[in-house]
Order: sequence, then C-alpha cells, then structure tokens
Amino acid sequence: MNDDKVKTIREMCDAFEVTPRTLRFYEQKELLFPIREGQKRLFTRRDCARLKLILRGKRFGFSLEEIRQLLDLYHLGDQQATQLTKAYDIAKDRLADMIRQRDELNVAIEDLKEQMSWGEKMLASIQQKKSAAE
Repeated sequence: MNDDKVKTIREMCDAFEVTPRTLRFYEQKELLFPIREGQKRLFTRRDCARLKLILRGKRFGFSLEEIRQLLDLYHLGDQQATQLTKAYDIAKDRLADMIRQRDELNVAIEDLKEQMSWGEKMLASIQQKKSAAE
C-alpha cells in the first residue's frame, strides 16, 4: 500500500475534526480497521469513507449499532441496494423523531417567550411602583 493512500491518526483527526480518542473508540467498536504498525495506526481510504459515514450517521442521530449494521451491508454484492434501503428506513424514522422533537421545542420556546413577556411586565410594574414611591 502506498503511503499517499494512508493517513496517520493525526491526519485523520485534522481531516475529520475528531480526537484520537474518537478514532480509537471507533476502532474498538470495530467500525474502523486501521493498519497497525506497532503502536502506529494507518488509515486507508476505506477507513476515511467509513468515518465520513459514521460521522454523518451520528449527526443524524443514528446509533452506533445502526451505523455498524449499515456499514456491514456494503459488501453484499447487490450494488448497495440492501444498504440503501436500510439506510432510508432508518433515516425516515429518525426524520420523524427529529420533526417531533422540533415541534415540541417550538412549543416550549413559545411558552418561554410568554413567560418572559409576563416577567418583563411584572418587573416594569414593580419598577414603576418603586419610582412612584420615591
């Protein structure tokens, strides 16, 4: 393997804005499979592609187990049809969860705005009474 096709742990950290600990964690969870040369880890283009998918999956709220299952489906030999179908199903469920969470957050935001407005009025009233008494 040519050196230009592998990245060191530092290069991976810089390229993907992750920590060495994160890379070691994903390796421990058998999501990444760097080449080991003593204590040195060398990451292949395959590892780069896998890390990109892992980070995207995490950003969308996929569990590590869901991500592992999707990555494991890559080599089925069906032009990734099974992998894409499974990814789509997980994404559809996750999108529904995210929309529900957003809606709940929008309600909470409106409630908080109302409470803050009430608080502003109360503080203004108290301040006005205090000024009138002086």
